[in-house]
Parts: sequence; C-alpha cells; structure tokens
Amino acid sequence: MADRWFGIRAKSAVALLLLCLVALVPVAAIGFQVFKNLREHFGEAWARNFTELHGERIAGPLSREVALARHLAGSLTIRDWLRHEDDELRRRQASIEAESYRRDFIGHSWFIASRNSRAYYYRDDDTPESLAPRYFLDPGKPEDAWFFATLENPSSLNINPNPDRWLKQVMVWINVIIQDDGERLGVAGTGVDLTTFVSSFLHTAEPGVTPLIIDRNGAIQAHPDPRRIAWASGATGNARPQETLFGQLTGPDDAAHLGASMRLASASPGKVEVTPATLDGRRQLLALTWLEPLQWYLVTAVDLDDARLFEDAWARTALVAFGLVLLAVLALFVLSVDRLLLRPLRGLHRSAMALASGRFDVDLPAAGQDELGDLNRAFSHMARQLANHTRELEEQVRCRTAELFEANTAMAAAQKKLGDSIQYASLIQRALLPDRELTTLLGEHHLVLWRPRDVVGGDFYLFRAEGERYLLGIVDCAGHGVPGALMTMLARAAFDDAMNRHGLDRPAELLQQADATLRHMLDQARLPRAIATSTDAALVHIDRTARSLRYAGAKIDLYWSDGEEVHRLPAQRRSLCDRKPTHYVEQEIPLRAGITYTLVTDGYLDQAGGELGFGFGDTRFCDLLRHVARLPLSRQAAALDEAFESWRRGLPQRDDITLLSFRLD
Repeated sequence: MADRWFGIRAKSAVALLLLCLVALVPVAAIGFQVFKNLREHFGEAWARNFTELHGERIAGPLSREVALARHLAGSLTIRDWLRHEDDELRRRQASIEAESYRRDFIGHSWFIASRNSRAYYYRDDDTPESLAPRYFLDPGKPEDAWFFATLENPSSLNINPNPDRWLKQVMVWINVIIQDDGERLGVAGTGVDLTTFVSSFLHTAEPGVTPLIIDRNGAIQAHPDPRRIAWASGATGNARPQETLFGQLTGPDDAAHLGASMRLASASPGKVEVTPATLDGRRQLLALTWLEPLQWYLVTAVDLDDARLFEDAWARTALVAFGLVLLAVLALFVLSVDRLLLRPLRGLHRSAMALASGRFDVDLPAAGQDELGDLNRAFSHMARQLANHTRELEEQVRCRTAELFEANTAMAAAQKKLGDSIQYASLIQRALLPDRELTTLLGEHHLVLWRPRDVVGGDFYLFRAEGERYLLGIVDCAGHGVPGALMTMLARAAFDDAMNRHGLDRPAELLQQADATLRHMLDQARLPRAIATSTDAALVHIDRTARSLRYAGAKIDLYWSDGEEVHRLPAQRRSLCDRKPTHYVEQEIPLRAGITYTLVTDGYLDQAGGELGFGFGDTRFCDLLRHVARLPLSRQAAALDEAFESWRRGLPQRDDITLLSFRLD
C-alpha cells in the first residue's frame, strides 16, 4: 500500500510539474515578446533622437560654410580676376576679397582653382598672404581628378572628403563652381578638418551604435573606420561596392528597403526614417535623415543586442519583480489545480482503470456540486450501462460468430466449385487451340504469345493447312473471363463453318461469312443491345508454292519486318458484328524469305505502363519488331514477353493478349 501511495503521489508531482511548465511557456513567451517590443520601441526612439540631434549639429555649421563658399565663388572681383588672371591689380583685389572670407570660414582657409591656367591657390593661417599658385592641376594625375570631374558635374556644388597630397591632411572640401554668364571659370571653396567633423558625430561612446554619412548613391562619405570611406566619390561620382552602404547590406530585401527610406527622407528634409537591415552580419536598425545643404544622408546604425537602451539598475529591478510575480502566480496556480482538478481526476482515473480491466463494481469518489461532480455521476451511470451492454454484446457475438462460420463454410465450398469449373474451362479452351498443328507444320518458324487476362479469355488463334497452303489467324472477342470465353466458342464455330464452306484461299470471304454466321447466331439469342458482341479478327493465307501471302483483317493489322524496316498492311476499321456491316477486302503481297510476319491483338498495344502509365503504342511496338526481327523465333518470343513485362512495371494486365509470328524460308 505504501508503494502504491508513493507511486500515486509521484505521478501527481509529475503532473503538477508538467502543468507548471505548460503555464510557464506562454508566460515566458509573452514576457519575451513584451521585452522585445519594448527594446525595439526604445531602440527606434533612441536612434531617431540621436540622428536628429547630430543632423542639426552638423547641418548648421556646414550650411554656413556652404553659404560662405557660394558667396566666395559668386564674387565679382574673383570672377573678373579669373578672366584676367595675369593682371596684377585684379590679383591684389581678388586676394583682399578672398581674405575677407577666410576669417569667417571655420577652418580659416580658402582655395581657388582656375580652369584657364589650372593653377591651384590656397590660403590659411600658416601660409603667407599672397595670391601665388600652390601647384598646377594635371588631368593625368588621379589625385587631381576631383577638379576636372567637378567642372563636368551638372551640379554647381560638391562636398568631398579627400586626402590632400600637399597639406598632408584629410579634409572635407566644399567645392563650388565659379560661373560667369554660363561659363565655368574654375572652382572655389574651403576645407574643414575631418578630425573635427568625425569627433562631433562619428566618435560616439555608445556601444552598439555606428554613425556614418552617405551620399545620394549610398557611397560612404564619413565612417568611424576610414577604410570604408569612398574617398573622392563626391567629385568623381564613383565608389566601389564595399565603399557603399548598399554593398555592406546582406539581407535579401535590405537594399530595397534602404532605397525606399532614402527617397522618403530626401522628400522631407529633417525627418528621420527608420528601417531594419543586416549590417556587418548582425540585424540592426538604420535611422537616416537628409542633410539638404550637404546633399548627404546622416545614418545611425543601432545594434539592439549591444546598445544600452535601459539603465542597468532599472532593468535588474524590473526583472526581479517580474520573476517574483511569476513565481507567485505559478504557486497559486499549482495549488488551485491540485485541489480542484488533480485530486478528483486521480479518483476518476482509478475508476477508469478498473473499467478497462473488466471490473464494473468501481469505487467512485464522492460527487460534488461542480463540473467534476457532474462528471462523477455521469461516469457512474456509464459504468452501469457498460456492464449491461457488455453482457448483451457477448451474447450477440456468440450468435453472430456461429452464423458467420456457417456462411464462410458455404462460401468456401461454392468458391471452390466455381474455381474448379473455371480451371476446367481453361483446359478445354486451351485444348481447342491449334498448338500441335502449328508445331508439326511450322516448328521453330512460329511463335505464339497467348495470355488471357483472367483464367479464361476472349482471344484465340486459328491454323489450318491443306498441302502447301496454310491459313493462320487471330481473333479477339469482346469481353474477358467467362463471357469472353463463351464468345470464343461462337466465333470458333463461325470460322470453322466459313472454312468448310469456302476453303482457305480467300481470307476476305471467310471474314464476310463468319460475320454473317455470328450475326445470325446472336440474333437468335436475342441478347440485350448493351452487351458488347464485336469481334476483331485477322486471317493470313500462305501459298508456299506460289510464294504469295493474302491478308484480310477486321481492326487487326499485319506487320512484317526484315530487321531494317517495319511495314504494315492496315485492316478494315470495322469489327465483325459491328452495328453497321462492312465489306472486307484482302491484300496480296509476295512471300519473302527471312521476313518475320506478326499479328497482334490490341491487348498488347493498349497495355498501360512506363513512367507515366501510358499505353505501349503502335510506334514503340514497331521499333520492338524491327529490333528482334532477325532473331530466331524462340528468342523473339522471349524478347517480346520481356519487353511487355518491363513496360507493365507491375500494373495489372488490362486485356487478353494474343500475338502470332511466323517466318517461312
């Protein structure tokens, strides 16, 4: 008893544990989903605020630099000097004009590049106050390509991070085209030290955050890793795929989503668009805004797994509180389930096991007034009903078993009689076939494949000889099994009567006579019109002396092949005993040595098989005849039978099959 009680308590403990786990799974799933949604919400908000804040910090000062550079490029004094670059007075006036702008630039520097002389002028705090060229631009040097590309660029403004070979610095250059009456005289602008530019935005101390700047084409203009920057792309418009943000995205639809966000951001400058993407192999949020003065996008990539979106103390407190609440709920749930559900169910389980073992005097727990009490009362009623029905069923089973045994005994006896009768009919049908005559007169020069679909069938073949003249034929009666076999009896009698009346040398007359005889016999039988009585037949008369072959057929063709080609004499398209009588004609061809002649019923040609379950078909049959035509007839029989079985692939035989081949040398 102690062991049994311990086993029951152990099962209850397991059941409670399973219930706890079942309850914990949805709670944990809901908690995880809530945390995930909160993290994504705070991550998106943080990325928007970070991007919007730094967009204002960068766009404001650089917008001012762009405006000053445009004024410098539009100065009348500068334009007049570039048209008369060798005039000393105009040079001094241009120097004074440019110097007034230098003090207002953030970097206290300016540059002017002349299209006419290709001279590059530069002035900052460390260079003397003069308007002497620093160097001359060369279109053959890659580092000077920015100047010539800027002149060819449709836009009048280019902003380009570019390493300067003379200043040994990495600068952000603001390039503005100097134009006068539509003529491009050169390029003017200023440079901002990239270290200051990067420190204001790119060098953030926030973990999991990657700030960067891209142009309209996605080329990276600023990045914490200088190796990813597309240098000089602002002037040339060219960037390698690894230097673009598109080229660093690996998700299947990331590029399309980024392009859509870029279009929305450029349509609403100052607005921040957020899209998820896979960057550097991790799923991140991309927040971007359009900097209208710079024609650039400010992008912030936030990795939610690494970014600190919550305060550590707050997160720990929330997790502890959530865990305590979860444990309390689970404890209350377990106690309630054990008291209200598991204890009554254990009693019901014991009673159910007793019923399953055949004991109907079950000891049910006391019935309460709740749903389980209703279940106990229903269970008690069910136990009484089961006891009554079991007794009734046992009595009925005994009676039905005796009746079934008697019926099975009678059925087995009837089936044995029927099977014996059909086997005997098969022996009779086989005995009527002219196998002995064919073997005696043709020997190894003939082959026969006769395969009824059932034990008996509706196909048979004919052979009769008169000296050196032979008549061979095959007949396919409608129906299978016993009905088909009975039709063969009528057809055999009709063909014997026709041969006795007309001899052997006119196959067409024999078909005509057999058709008339069958119609007369079937009319006397007054068979229903729904019963199929049509009969296909083919007769071949061979005169060995005259070396001739006469053929007549009703829907069964004559094939012959020499191993290279296959020929066919077509039969009339109407069967014997068809609804409309027809006139059968015969065809005569020379009898050639080494040629194999073949007659076959449609059971062979229509057999389903192959990979798709199609019929064997006439084309495939002709190819088979050509392949085996030169083999001995015994080997032809084996090849034809093997081809049929290979094509059938285990599918049931659809019709009776008769194939007769002969070859006369």
